[in-house]
Amino acid sequence: MNSAALQTAVKLRGSLADSVCQRIADEIALGHFVPGSKLDEVMLAERFQVSRTPVREALKQLAIMGLVDCRPNRGSVVSAMSTEQLDQMFEAIGELEAACARHAALRMTPGDRDLLRELHAEGRAAMQASDFERYDAANLALHTAIIRGSYNPVLIDMASSLRHRVAPFRRTQFRNMERMGESFEEHAVIVEAILAFDAVTTYRQMRTHLQSARTATARVAPAWASAVVTAAAK
Repeated sequence: MNSAALQTAVKLRGSLADSVCQRIADEIALGHFVPGSKLDEVMLAERFQVSRTPVREALKQLAIMGLVDCRPNRGSVVSAMSTEQLDQMFEAIGELEAACARHAALRMTPGDRDLLRELHAEGRAAMQASDFERYDAANLALHTAIIRGSYNPVLIDMASSLRHRVAPFRRTQFRNMERMGESFEEHAVIVEAILAFDAVTTYRQMRTHLQSARTATARVAPAWASAVVTAAAK
């Protein structure tokens, strides 16, 4: 195999592993793979119609995200995370992203603000098309732009790291088309506040937005609904 072909093969294998990682993460976030359940490589390879290599690489990625525990000579199992721990992670990311958003309202450059408008418009298009994958991508891009717009490397690193761990659970909410519309409207208020340099409103609305995301996640995946979130949803 020549160098170009080898690079192509490696790229395709990485892409496949990323895809399998996303699909397993979705199954965990939706409660189809419950905490403590074994993730057999052969079973997963058959389920997703791939070889064991991308499955093995996907499980390593999931271990880094904290969703899977890889035990030497014992295989992989879904991490034993409780609903209380998930509540705490959403609470923490809510505070971190709200802090980033508050700084972004004051620190974003004109170019950053133009990009924010474009990403919000992309979210609108995805919502109107009822396109789950497209809206999820637009949502990730919008939040990433706001986090980076804080121009605080420490906050950016902390928020990005925790967001990566919570991402599969945040993603599930958009399987509910009604929630997609709610999310877009919440984004609209946040974007308007940032463009108006209103740091106070931006902080408050971003924090509320993440609280709403946790409640919406519980509606889509009841297995992850804590007593506190369930009560708040009523």
